[in-house]
Amino acid sequence: MTSEIRVSLDVMGGDIGPDVGVPSALCALKDNRNLRLLLVGDEEAIKQRLAGADEALCRRLEIHHASQVVGMDEPPSRALRTKKDSSMRVAIDLVKAGKADACVSAGNTGALMATARFVLKTLPGIDRPAIITALPSIGGHTHVLDLGANVDSTAEHLFQFAVMGAELVRAVDEVERPRVGLLNIGEEEIKGNDQVKKAAQLLAASDLNYIGFVEGDDIYKGGADLVVCDGFVGNVALKSSEGVAKMVSHFLKQSFKRGLYSKLAALVALPVLRSFGKRIDPRRYNGASLLGLQGIVIKSHGGADALALTNAIRIAALEVEKAVPGHIGERVGQYLSQRQAI
Repeated sequence: MTSEIRVSLDVMGGDIGPDVGVPSALCALKDNRNLRLLLVGDEEAIKQRLAGADEALCRRLEIHHASQVVGMDEPPSRALRTKKDSSMRVAIDLVKAGKADACVSAGNTGALMATARFVLKTLPGIDRPAIITALPSIGGHTHVLDLGANVDSTAEHLFQFAVMGAELVRAVDEVERPRVGLLNIGEEEIKGNDQVKKAAQLLAASDLNYIGFVEGDDIYKGGADLVVCDGFVGNVALKSSEGVAKMVSHFLKQSFKRGLYSKLAALVALPVLRSFGKRIDPRRYNGASLLGLQGIVIKSHGGADALALTNAIRIAALEVEKAVPGHIGERVGQYLSQRQAI
Protein backbone atom coordinates (compact mmCIF):
# COMPACT_ATOMS: atom_id res chain seq x y z
CA MET A 1 0.00 0.00 0.00
CA THR A 2 1.33 3.43 -0.99
CA SER A 3 2.03 5.67 2.00
CA GLU A 4 0.39 9.03 2.46
CA ILE A 5 2.00 11.96 0.65
CA ARG A 6 1.82 15.32 2.46
CA VAL A 7 2.19 18.51 0.44
CA SER A 8 2.09 22.04 1.87
CA LEU A 9 0.40 24.50 -0.48
CA ASP A 10 1.02 28.24 -0.31
CA VAL A 11 -2.60 29.21 -0.94
CA MET A 12 -1.88 32.95 -0.94
CA GLY A 13 0.84 32.85 -3.61
CA GLY A 14 0.31 33.88 -7.22
CA ASP A 15 -1.79 36.53 -8.89
CA ILE A 16 -5.16 35.20 -7.68
CA GLY A 17 -4.40 33.50 -4.35
CA PRO A 18 -7.01 31.39 -2.55
CA ASP A 19 -9.57 31.69 -5.37
CA VAL A 20 -7.27 29.38 -7.34
CA GLY A 21 -5.42 27.68 -4.47
CA VAL A 22 -8.42 26.12 -2.74
CA PRO A 23 -10.17 24.72 -5.87
CA SER A 24 -6.81 23.36 -7.04
CA ALA A 25 -6.31 21.60 -3.72
CA LEU A 26 -9.71 19.91 -3.99
CA CYS A 27 -9.01 18.80 -7.58
CA ALA A 28 -5.64 17.38 -6.58
CA LEU A 29 -7.21 15.41 -3.73
CA LYS A 30 -9.76 13.93 -6.13
CA ASP A 31 -6.98 12.81 -8.47
CA ASN A 32 -4.76 11.23 -5.80
CA ARG A 33 -6.24 9.27 -2.90
CA ASN A 34 -2.85 9.03 -1.18
CA LEU A 35 -2.50 12.80 -1.04
CA ARG A 36 -2.94 15.00 2.03
CA LEU A 37 -2.69 18.77 1.65
CA LEU A 38 -1.65 21.37 4.19
CA LEU A 39 -3.21 24.66 3.10
CA VAL A 40 -1.15 27.62 4.28
CA GLY A 41 -2.51 31.15 4.36
CA ASP A 42 -5.27 33.27 5.80
CA GLU A 43 -7.39 30.76 7.74
CA GLU A 44 -10.66 32.65 7.38
CA ALA A 45 -10.20 33.15 3.63
CA ILE A 46 -9.46 29.45 3.18
CA LYS A 47 -12.48 28.35 5.23
CA GLN A 48 -14.79 30.61 3.24
CA ARG A 49 -13.71 28.98 -0.01
CA LEU A 50 -14.05 25.49 1.45
CA ALA A 51 -17.71 26.10 2.34
CA GLY A 52 -19.82 23.40 0.72
CA ALA A 53 -16.83 21.29 -0.36
CA ASP A 54 -16.94 17.49 -0.23
CA GLU A 55 -16.50 16.44 3.42
CA ALA A 56 -14.46 13.37 2.49
CA LEU A 57 -11.94 15.57 0.67
CA CYS A 58 -11.87 18.12 3.50
CA ARG A 59 -10.86 15.38 5.93
CA ARG A 60 -7.59 15.16 3.97
CA LEU A 61 -6.94 18.87 4.40
CA GLU A 62 -5.21 20.79 7.17
CA ILE A 63 -5.22 24.56 7.50
CA HIS A 64 -2.10 26.31 8.76
CA HIS A 65 -2.66 30.00 9.36
CA ALA A 66 -0.10 32.53 8.11
CA SER A 67 -0.52 36.22 8.83
CA GLN A 68 1.66 37.58 6.01
CA VAL A 69 1.90 37.36 2.23
CA VAL A 70 4.98 37.87 0.05
CA GLY A 71 4.23 40.31 -2.77
CA MET A 72 4.89 39.20 -6.34
CA ASP A 73 7.36 42.07 -6.83
CA GLU A 74 8.83 42.05 -3.34
CA PRO A 75 12.64 41.85 -3.09
CA PRO A 76 13.78 38.41 -1.86
CA SER A 77 15.97 39.94 0.86
CA ARG A 78 13.01 41.82 2.30
CA ALA A 79 10.81 38.73 2.21
CA LEU A 80 13.47 36.78 4.11
CA ARG A 81 13.99 39.51 6.67
CA THR A 82 10.46 40.74 7.36
CA LYS A 83 8.05 37.99 6.25
CA LYS A 84 8.82 35.13 8.61
CA ASP A 85 5.11 34.35 9.00
CA SER A 86 4.29 34.55 5.31
CA SER A 87 2.35 31.72 3.69
CA MET A 88 5.43 30.96 1.59
CA ARG A 89 7.78 30.75 4.58
CA VAL A 90 5.36 28.69 6.69
CA ALA A 91 4.80 26.25 3.81
CA ILE A 92 8.56 25.71 3.48
CA ASP A 93 9.02 25.51 7.26
CA LEU A 94 6.53 22.62 7.29
CA VAL A 95 8.86 20.69 4.96
CA LYS A 96 11.85 21.50 7.16
CA ALA A 97 9.95 20.29 10.25
CA GLY A 98 9.02 17.01 8.54
CA LYS A 99 5.30 17.78 8.64
CA ALA A 100 5.15 18.02 4.84
CA ASP A 101 7.02 16.02 2.21
CA ALA A 102 6.98 18.82 -0.36
CA CYS A 103 5.94 22.42 -0.86
CA VAL A 104 4.11 24.11 -3.76
CA SER A 105 3.90 27.87 -4.26
CA ALA A 106 2.86 30.19 -7.09
CA GLY A 107 4.49 33.11 -5.32
CA ASN A 108 7.45 35.36 -6.09
CA THR A 109 10.15 33.18 -7.72
CA GLY A 110 13.12 35.03 -6.25
CA ALA A 111 11.66 35.01 -2.76
CA LEU A 112 10.73 31.33 -3.04
CA MET A 113 14.23 30.35 -4.11
CA ALA A 114 15.90 32.49 -1.46
CA THR A 115 13.60 31.27 1.32
CA ALA A 116 13.82 27.62 0.31
CA ARG A 117 17.60 27.78 0.13
CA PHE A 118 17.82 29.53 3.50
CA VAL A 119 15.44 27.14 5.29
CA LEU A 120 16.15 23.79 3.62
CA LYS A 121 19.81 24.29 2.55
CA THR A 122 21.40 22.70 -0.50
CA LEU A 123 22.40 19.07 -0.78
CA PRO A 124 26.06 18.29 0.01
CA GLY A 125 28.18 18.92 -3.08
CA ILE A 126 25.65 21.25 -4.71
CA ASP A 127 26.72 24.88 -4.97
CA ARG A 128 23.46 26.32 -6.31
CA PRO A 129 19.89 25.08 -6.75
CA ALA A 130 18.43 25.24 -10.26
CA ILE A 131 14.93 25.47 -11.71
CA ILE A 132 13.81 22.69 -14.02
CA THR A 133 10.58 21.99 -15.87
CA ALA A 134 9.31 19.86 -18.76
CA LEU A 135 8.43 21.43 -22.11
CA PRO A 136 6.39 19.72 -24.86
CA SER A 137 8.36 18.13 -27.69
CA ILE A 138 7.76 15.89 -30.67
CA GLY A 139 8.80 12.90 -28.60
CA GLY A 140 6.63 13.83 -25.61
CA HIS A 141 8.53 16.32 -23.48
CA THR A 142 12.02 17.61 -22.75
CA HIS A 143 13.27 18.74 -19.35
CA VAL A 144 15.22 22.00 -19.32
CA LEU A 145 17.35 23.64 -16.61
CA ASP A 146 18.29 26.19 -15.36
CA LEU A 147 15.31 28.43 -16.09
CA GLY A 148 16.27 31.51 -14.11
CA ALA A 149 17.67 30.70 -10.69
CA ASN A 150 21.28 31.42 -11.71
CA VAL A 151 22.04 34.19 -14.16
CA ASP A 152 25.80 33.57 -14.03
CA SER A 153 26.93 29.94 -13.97
CA THR A 154 30.37 28.38 -14.16
CA ALA A 155 31.21 25.21 -16.03
CA GLU A 156 31.11 23.34 -12.73
CA HIS A 157 27.62 24.67 -12.03
CA LEU A 158 26.42 23.52 -15.46
CA PHE A 159 27.87 20.09 -14.75
CA GLN A 160 26.03 19.94 -11.41
CA PHE A 161 22.80 20.99 -13.15
CA ALA A 162 23.26 18.10 -15.60
CA VAL A 163 23.79 15.58 -12.80
CA MET A 164 20.71 16.80 -10.90
CA GLY A 165 18.52 17.02 -13.98
CA ALA A 166 19.52 13.61 -15.28
CA GLU A 167 18.70 12.04 -11.93
CA LEU A 168 15.27 13.69 -11.87
CA VAL A 169 14.50 12.49 -15.41
CA ARG A 170 15.71 8.99 -14.55
CA ALA A 171 13.49 8.83 -11.47
CA VAL A 172 10.36 10.59 -12.74
CA ASP A 173 10.30 9.48 -16.39
CA GLU A 174 11.92 6.11 -15.66
CA VAL A 175 14.57 6.63 -18.35
CA GLU A 176 17.62 4.67 -17.21
CA ARG A 177 20.18 6.75 -19.15
CA PRO A 178 18.67 10.12 -20.07
CA ARG A 179 20.18 11.83 -23.10
CA VAL A 180 21.82 15.05 -21.88
CA GLY A 181 22.42 17.96 -24.25
CA LEU A 182 24.20 21.25 -23.56
CA LEU A 183 22.45 24.27 -25.07
CA ASN A 184 24.70 26.22 -27.41
CA ILE A 185 24.61 28.46 -30.48
CA GLY A 186 25.65 25.54 -32.68
CA GLU A 187 26.50 21.85 -32.54
CA GLU A 188 30.14 22.28 -33.61
CA GLU A 189 32.80 21.94 -30.90
CA ILE A 190 34.39 25.29 -31.76
CA LYS A 191 31.20 27.23 -30.99
CA GLY A 192 30.13 28.68 -27.67
CA ASN A 193 31.74 30.63 -24.85
CA ASP A 194 34.42 29.34 -22.49
CA GLN A 195 32.04 28.20 -19.78
CA VAL A 196 30.02 26.08 -22.21
CA LYS A 197 33.15 24.54 -23.74
CA LYS A 198 34.56 23.69 -20.30
CA ALA A 199 31.21 22.26 -19.19
CA ALA A 200 31.19 20.08 -22.32
CA GLN A 201 34.58 18.66 -21.33
CA LEU A 202 33.31 17.81 -17.84
CA LEU A 203 30.19 16.17 -19.24
CA ALA A 204 32.12 14.20 -21.86
CA ALA A 205 34.45 12.85 -19.15
CA SER A 206 31.55 11.72 -16.94
CA ASP A 207 29.42 8.60 -17.23
CA LEU A 208 26.34 10.67 -18.04
CA ASN A 209 24.75 9.93 -21.42
CA TYR A 210 26.06 13.20 -22.87
CA ILE A 211 25.09 13.69 -26.53
CA GLY A 212 26.92 16.98 -27.11
CA PHE A 213 25.80 20.50 -27.96
CA VAL A 214 22.17 21.11 -28.93
CA GLU A 215 20.47 24.21 -30.29
CA GLY A 216 17.26 25.88 -29.19
CA ASP A 217 15.04 24.04 -31.66
CA ASP A 218 16.29 20.69 -30.35
CA ILE A 219 14.30 21.30 -27.15
CA TYR A 220 11.12 20.78 -29.15
CA LYS A 221 12.40 18.23 -31.67
CA GLY A 222 12.89 15.78 -28.82
CA GLY A 223 16.46 14.67 -29.49
CA ALA A 224 17.42 15.01 -25.82
CA ASP A 225 15.70 14.07 -22.58
CA LEU A 226 17.46 16.90 -20.72
CA VAL A 227 18.82 20.22 -21.98
CA VAL A 228 21.24 22.11 -19.74
CA CYS A 229 21.97 25.86 -19.80
CA ASP A 230 22.50 28.77 -17.44
CA GLY A 231 19.52 30.61 -15.97
CA PHE A 232 19.83 33.67 -18.19
CA VAL A 233 19.71 31.67 -21.41
CA GLY A 234 17.09 29.25 -20.07
CA ASN A 235 14.70 31.96 -18.95
CA VAL A 236 14.96 33.81 -22.27
CA ALA A 237 14.33 30.54 -24.16
CA LEU A 238 11.32 29.74 -21.97
CA LYS A 239 9.71 33.19 -22.31
CA SER A 240 10.39 33.25 -26.05
CA SER A 241 8.65 29.89 -26.40
CA GLU A 242 5.64 31.13 -24.45
CA GLY A 243 5.45 34.16 -26.73
CA VAL A 244 5.58 32.02 -29.89
CA ALA A 245 2.78 29.79 -28.54
CA LYS A 246 0.58 32.81 -27.87
CA MET A 247 1.32 34.26 -31.32
CA VAL A 248 0.40 31.01 -33.08
CA SER A 249 -2.82 30.78 -31.08
CA HIS A 250 -3.67 34.39 -31.93
CA PHE A 251 -3.05 33.94 -35.67
CA LEU A 252 -5.09 30.72 -35.78
CA LYS A 253 -8.07 32.42 -34.15
CA GLN A 254 -7.80 35.38 -36.53
CA SER A 255 -7.58 33.13 -39.58
CA PHE A 256 -10.67 31.13 -38.66
CA LYS A 257 -12.73 34.30 -38.14
CA ARG A 258 -12.06 35.92 -41.53
CA GLY A 259 -15.21 34.78 -43.27
CA LEU A 260 -17.94 32.20 -43.58
CA TYR A 261 -15.71 29.59 -45.23
CA SER A 262 -13.04 30.09 -42.59
CA LYS A 263 -15.62 29.58 -39.83
CA LEU A 264 -16.89 26.41 -41.53
CA ALA A 265 -13.30 25.18 -41.85
CA ALA A 266 -12.84 25.88 -38.14
CA LEU A 267 -15.84 23.68 -37.29
CA VAL A 268 -14.42 20.81 -39.36
CA ALA A 269 -10.96 21.25 -37.82
CA LEU A 270 -12.23 21.73 -34.26
CA PRO A 271 -11.43 18.19 -32.99
CA VAL A 272 -7.87 18.45 -34.36
CA LEU A 273 -7.40 21.95 -32.95
CA ARG A 274 -8.61 20.83 -29.53
CA SER A 275 -6.25 17.87 -29.53
CA PHE A 276 -3.37 20.10 -30.62
CA GLY A 277 -4.21 22.73 -28.01
CA LYS A 278 -4.38 20.12 -25.27
CA ARG A 279 -1.01 18.68 -26.22
CA ILE A 280 0.83 22.01 -26.05
CA ASP A 281 -1.28 23.58 -23.28
CA PRO A 282 1.29 25.19 -20.93
CA ARG A 283 -1.02 24.58 -17.98
CA ARG A 284 -0.39 20.85 -18.32
CA TYR A 285 3.35 21.45 -17.95
CA ASN A 286 3.07 23.90 -15.07
CA GLY A 287 5.26 23.16 -12.08
CA ALA A 288 9.00 23.80 -11.99
CA SER A 289 11.20 21.97 -9.50
CA LEU A 290 13.83 23.76 -7.41
CA LEU A 291 16.52 21.08 -7.68
CA GLY A 292 19.47 20.76 -5.33
CA LEU A 293 17.67 21.44 -2.06
CA GLN A 294 17.32 19.13 0.92
CA GLY A 295 13.60 18.95 0.25
CA ILE A 296 11.09 19.23 -2.58
CA VAL A 297 9.84 22.68 -3.60
CA ILE A 298 7.72 23.23 -6.71
CA LYS A 299 7.24 26.66 -8.28
CA SER A 300 3.93 27.22 -10.05
CA HIS A 301 3.41 30.02 -12.56
CA GLY A 302 2.11 33.15 -10.83
CA GLY A 303 -0.84 33.40 -13.22
CA ALA A 304 -1.75 29.72 -12.92
CA ASP A 305 -5.42 28.72 -13.00
CA ALA A 306 -6.85 25.70 -11.18
CA LEU A 307 -5.78 23.21 -13.87
CA ALA A 308 -2.20 24.54 -13.90
CA LEU A 309 -1.81 24.64 -10.12
CA THR A 310 -3.30 21.16 -9.80
CA ASN A 311 -0.58 19.92 -12.15
CA ALA A 312 2.10 21.54 -9.99
CA ILE A 313 0.71 19.68 -6.97
CA ARG A 314 0.77 16.46 -9.01
CA ILE A 315 4.45 16.99 -9.82
CA ALA A 316 5.23 17.55 -6.13
CA ALA A 317 3.51 14.30 -5.19
CA LEU A 318 5.34 12.43 -7.95
CA GLU A 319 8.74 13.69 -6.81
CA VAL A 320 7.91 12.62 -3.26
CA GLU A 321 6.90 9.19 -4.49
CA LYS A 322 10.13 8.86 -6.49
CA ALA A 323 12.31 10.26 -3.64
CA VAL A 324 14.05 12.67 -6.03
CA PRO A 325 16.25 14.60 -3.52
CA GLY A 326 17.61 11.35 -2.13
CA HIS A 327 18.54 10.07 -5.58
CA ILE A 328 20.21 13.37 -6.46
CA GLY A 329 22.15 13.42 -3.20
CA GLU A 330 23.36 9.86 -3.76
CA ARG A 331 24.41 10.57 -7.34
CA VAL A 332 26.27 13.77 -6.47
CA GLY A 333 28.01 11.91 -3.64
CA GLN A 334 29.25 9.33 -6.14
CA TYR A 335 30.77 12.01 -8.35
CA LEU A 336 32.46 13.67 -5.38
CA SER A 337 33.97 10.34 -4.31
CA GLN A 338 35.22 9.67 -7.84
CA ARG A 339 36.90 13.07 -8.04
CA GLN A 340 38.56 12.68 -4.64
CA ALA A 341 39.93 9.30 -5.73
CA ILE A 342 41.64 10.80 -8.79
